[in-house]
Amino acid sequence: MPALFEPLSLRGLTLKNRIVVSPMCQYSAVDGFANDWHFVHLGSRAVGGASLIIVEATAVSPEGRITPDDLGIWQDEHIGFLKHINSFIESQGCVPGVQLAHAGRKASTYAPWKGSGAVAEGGWPVVAPSAVAFTGNYPQPVALTQAGIQKVIADFRSATERALAAGFKVIELHAAHGYLLHQFLSPLSNQRTDAYGGSFENRIRLLLEVVAAVRQVLPESLPLLVRISATDWAEGGWSADESVQLAALLKNQGVDLIDCSTGGNVVTAKIPVGPGYQVEFAARIRREAGVPTGAVGLITTPAEAEAIVAGGQADLVLLAREELREPYFPLRAAHELGAELAWPVQYERARPRTK
Repeated sequence: MPALFEPLSLRGLTLKNRIVVSPMCQYSAVDGFANDWHFVHLGSRAVGGASLIIVEATAVSPEGRITPDDLGIWQDEHIGFLKHINSFIESQGCVPGVQLAHAGRKASTYAPWKGSGAVAEGGWPVVAPSAVAFTGNYPQPVALTQAGIQKVIADFRSATERALAAGFKVIELHAAHGYLLHQFLSPLSNQRTDAYGGSFENRIRLLLEVVAAVRQVLPESLPLLVRISATDWAEGGWSADESVQLAALLKNQGVDLIDCSTGGNVVTAKIPVGPGYQVEFAARIRREAGVPTGAVGLITTPAEAEAIVAGGQADLVLLAREELREPYFPLRAAHELGAELAWPVQYERARPRTK
């Protein structure tokens, strides 16, 4: 059996293989509501054989949206259609997960195909650890007060409760890519002098408090993931060494897997982008922090994905753009690697036959 198609258990949940559809913003919601685009987008990838689909960054509050077109889970009315989507995902033997997010200083911006920077119409005030904008054409944030910080924690907790009501079985907290929780981690965006800024222990405080609040309402049988940017790729920023230290603490706080990405917090960062360029961080965190990890970033072939898992560099492989290009990547990977993976009966006539 190829390592990529061995099952993986996280708490009381078992994934049928190690291929995960990474959360990818679709910027196609209206007032936070999922719609038919999300149903088709997510449903087709469940049909394609992935073990887990993590729904895109889903805002825990209206002000936490990246754009006005973001998916949301800040009100009970958002639950219904998400529940419909999740029911279909599960019917295909796939596990539905969701990434809960707050964009912080990168909120109130255009969807990528509409431009960049602050929203011309319909924007809103944005918050951050400190009053430091991401870059010149982004909104100027207001530093969060103590009351504002407590609201963020409560919003993540309430969003988790709604996610459970919608049928999600995996919760991922978005602490990467320059969004709010990452902004607190990095000294380049966090210039606070109170208990949430300065030292490593202070900068990680908000993330640990969010984890604790979420874990309180998440059943013991269900796993909690955290996506981090393992490095800012910038001098004086969040580092790989800090990521290892954080991962060990998160493990002790009830986090079951670290989803290892990088970057996103510094607009001038020079990132050595290439095939599998972030895998080394997943491997190091797995080895040194003793916690399961997921690898993501320009993993595009079954052979690459198999090598990552078989080599002990990560426990899961998260695919993003490759899953956009090919929703049925897991079915093809199983054929190429000689693994058995059930096809939908409606598609059986198309299954490649071995001679």
